Amino acid sequence: MKLFGVLFALVASILAVVAFIPLLGWLYWLVIPIGILSLIFSVLGNSSTGKTLSIIVILVGVFRLMIGGGIL
Repeated sequence: MKLFGVLFALVASILAVVAFIPLLGWLYWLVIPIGILSLIFSVLGNSSTGKTLSIIVILVGVFRLMIGGGIL
């Protein structure tokens, strides 16, 4: 479970970096559920690295969606 949590968190963070490109903000609608899934796996596997990375990705994604009005 630790490995899945960290792996999903890394995938979500890579997608979050790609979503910073203008007009790709809609990608955060995919990043946030992957981040939540990685947070669940990290909690079940008791991985502090995965939990921290997942929470950061989720917060950045939610903040970015709020700034862009939910679309951009």
